[in-house]
Amino acid sequence: MSYALTLGNESLIARPSGALHWPGQQLLCVSDLHLGKAERMARRAGALLPPYDNRETLARLEAEIEAVGPRTVICLGDSFDDGASLAGLEEDTRLWLARLMAGRDWVWITGNHDPGPLDIAGTHRAEVQIAGLRFRHIAAAGGVGKADGMANAGGVAEISGHYHPKVRLAGKAWRCFLADAQRMILPAFGTYTGGLWADDAAFDGLFGPAALAISCGGTVARAMPKPRASTRSR
Repeated sequence: MSYALTLGNESLIARPSGALHWPGQQLLCVSDLHLGKAERMARRAGALLPPYDNRETLARLEAEIEAVGPRTVICLGDSFDDGASLAGLEEDTRLWLARLMAGRDWVWITGNHDPGPLDIAGTHRAEVQIAGLRFRHIAAAGGVGKADGMANAGGVAEISGHYHPKVRLAGKAWRCFLADAQRMILPAFGTYTGGLWADDAAFDGLFGPAALAISCGGTVARAMPKPRASTRSR
């Protein structure tokens, strides 16, 4: 079950997978795929992870695309784990990506792991604005989406990724969206991605007091007040 919310003046749906659906624009947004992470770990550090992360990540992305039928897909940066990860993708993974992209407007937002330019089809941008929403990799500190929850002068709300937020429910860690009326941070969509607790100091000043953490709890996306530093035992 998904969770419907309003960001700025737009109606959005946070899906249990960690993807964001904007029905009014036939748009699907995901963040931090980190494709090629297992290969990068082996290449740089010698650590060996089961090399199934690309397949699992793309299978979940394909399921989301089939479920909502988007005309536009936006990937909010760190889609590839480093500059060499794209070049190191196996041919079947590249073909899988090409099939998912076919017939759609596909936007790659540049991230800190994949600053680009990337040798792959689609549109490549540092950020993109559609109607009243701006998509970027890292939240603009003190800019769009002020901490008091009021819109900035231009009335533009912000959607970003980068931080991989997570929250603890019933003793288990879940990826989560963080959102207030003017800003949203998406969870990481990639398989081999860690997370930052929702009460971490990195989020200080980014959200108003009414901010929500929307947990991706298996087949359910459910909202709770965003935890603050004093509310989680360490």
